Amino acid sequence: MALWGGRFEKDMDMIVKEFNASIGFDQRMYNEDINGSIAHVRMLAKCGIISEEERDKIVSGLNTIRNQIETGETVFDVEDEDIHMGVESRLIKEIGDTGKKLHTARSRNDQAQLDVRLYTRKEIVAMLEELIELEEVILRKAEQYKDKITVGYTHIQHAQPITIGFWFMAYFQMFRRDITRLKDCYDRMNWSPLGSCAMAGTTFPTDRHMTAEELGFYGPTENAMDSVSDRDYVIEFLSAASTSMMHVSRWAEEFVWWNSSEFAFIDIDDSFCTGSSIMPQKKNPDIAELLRGKCGRVYGHLMGMLTVMKGTPMSFNKDYQEDKEGLYDTADTWRASVKILTKMLDKTEFRMDKINEQLSKGFLNATDVAEHLAKQGIPFREAHNIVGRMVKAAEVKGCQLEELDAETLKEVDERLTKEMLGDISIPACVEARKSFGGTSPVEVERQIKSGREWLESVK
Repeated sequence: MALWGGRFEKDMDMIVKEFNASIGFDQRMYNEDINGSIAHVRMLAKCGIISEEERDKIVSGLNTIRNQIETGETVFDVEDEDIHMGVESRLIKEIGDTGKKLHTARSRNDQAQLDVRLYTRKEIVAMLEELIELEEVILRKAEQYKDKITVGYTHIQHAQPITIGFWFMAYFQMFRRDITRLKDCYDRMNWSPLGSCAMAGTTFPTDRHMTAEELGFYGPTENAMDSVSDRDYVIEFLSAASTSMMHVSRWAEEFVWWNSSEFAFIDIDDSFCTGSSIMPQKKNPDIAELLRGKCGRVYGHLMGMLTVMKGTPMSFNKDYQEDKEGLYDTADTWRASVKILTKMLDKTEFRMDKINEQLSKGFLNATDVAEHLAKQGIPFREAHNIVGRMVKAAEVKGCQLEELDAETLKEVDERLTKEMLGDISIPACVEARKSFGGTSPVEVERQIKSGREWLESVK
């Protein structure tokens, strides 16, 4: 009979046991569960609820069980129901009746909440390390390519010339926001629910501040009912993961394009590609495609958890057991995806020969010409119209804007002269975009310096 089975005359049907049990997946939180129990039992002894001898016996027994789990001596099964019952039942077998005192002044409700919070906190710390490493690679690549010019796109059409370093720094900002979201999530969830018990606290003279401090929380949660009901932090973690995986997916999408024969802008290292089972010539960007696909998996876990929570009344509900598998898989998927993206980025080089071939297409300097005319007193909307006619003339003649002769310029607008246009070459256009946040190499260098300073501050 289960440890909670005193009121029952019949044991659960086996199919119900299997359906009800979470031990198959929540055993990965054994460390969190044991650490929480050790903090709890130390508090019980300090408050005089159990003796110091009993405390030491329980702590020793819990550490023995931890070692047995890690060495593979302990194997859980469906009869254990969950990690909490699995550990406690083994503790009672290990040290006898003293083990039955472990659960004094707590419930599985606050115990489960504690374990998930400790697990989520650990994953946030690990995820921050991966994101910081990714940002470091981005900064290195941005420095490497800060003055290398490529095509900037809107609507997947040639738009304006930019530096590759500028493009890297755009993604730096995306992942910077991911880091800040994770830190915010950490701050909101780092409060201890331990001692909330089932939903209403306890009559025992416990010290929740002590256990919160011992476990590294900012303090205890304020309301016992909210403490066992809350899964906001899981949803927030899944939301932060979904946003970050969207950033990973967007970058992976661009890798897929740029690896194609039509673009050929990058050379992805062989170690991040696969071949075809039938076409010997293929070098497929499968890893980038997988990164793109993993995003949908994480989205699914977020929507699943939101759906689980939307109809649950106050305090604890068994529905909350569904918080774990999606959380575990999201943490694993997100961390692996960022780690792989980091390594793939580090080993990917840009093919400047192929990129340079594209710089003469699509009149990338058109906006710069319009701005140049506006600086000379022509209203921007009028300048925009003039440059549009220049583009049309260049298309007819099969040349670049800077190659239009004086006669053609006069036909477009009698005010136009070669001297008036000045240097409108692609490199000159890029160099001139020195506005704060712009693409000029000087401004990209400032962004890199600022990024490094910020990254050092969050490590």
